[in-house]
Amino acid sequence: MIELRDIHKSFDGRAVLRGIDAVFEDGKTNLIIGQSGSGKTVLMKNIVGLYVPTSGKVLYDGRDINDMTKKEKALIHREMGMIFQAAALFDSMSVLENVMFPLDMFSDMNEADRIKRAKYCLSRVNLEGTESKFPGELSGGMQKRAAIARAIALNPKYLFCDEPNSGLDPKTSIVIDQLIHSITIEYKMTTVVNTHDMNSVMGIGEKIIFLAGGKKEWEGTKDDIMSSTNETLNSFIFASDLFRKVKEANR
Repeated sequence: MIELRDIHKSFDGRAVLRGIDAVFEDGKTNLIIGQSGSGKTVLMKNIVGLYVPTSGKVLYDGRDINDMTKKEKALIHREMGMIFQAAALFDSMSVLENVMFPLDMFSDMNEADRIKRAKYCLSRVNLEGTESKFPGELSGGMQKRAAIARAIALNPKYLFCDEPNSGLDPKTSIVIDQLIHSITIEYKMTTVVNTHDMNSVMGIGEKIIFLAGGKKEWEGTKDDIMSSTNETLNSFIFASDLFRKVKEANR
């Protein structure tokens, strides 16, 4: 579990995050949503330790990441898997080598076991037979799946996804969402997803934090959204005719 307590973050005196409290639960897909500039990316960078909050605490199972020693931070970073907006695969490495990279860097496995683990992770995301290919030979959706395979190679406790569906068509986006959700349940991870994709929100939003102007404006589940009376949330979620009609149909 990850807990945020009164997180504030300012840059050169300009407040970006304003007193955010939240709990991201184990075994669930926890979504952070909001318009561009709402503070989503800054919040995630504070959560993973790339930024230090101006004030407040980021607790991993009760441990404040910013009070940890360098050794303790290194250990908790090994418990994190990350999927970036771009797949961020190494172009000069094969797909298998990409998935093996964190194992080569951080595990004590011998080479045979590292290969076995990497192949298992590729099979878990339905990429069998791509081991010798290079990222440039894969479609965008396949690259994202390879990035997921790499992210779970070390069997992480925490998974962070920054706009994982960016640049993907709707059908492929659904595949990626379902994969992230099923892996979260399988590994009992604490998964945190930054997204503005409303299909993701309504598809896998078990816990949703909505940011507006650097504040937590609303939180709930995908089902709670349908009955929300928060006008700021409604104007964001139901901006499209499709979602407005869905909400009206559920009244």
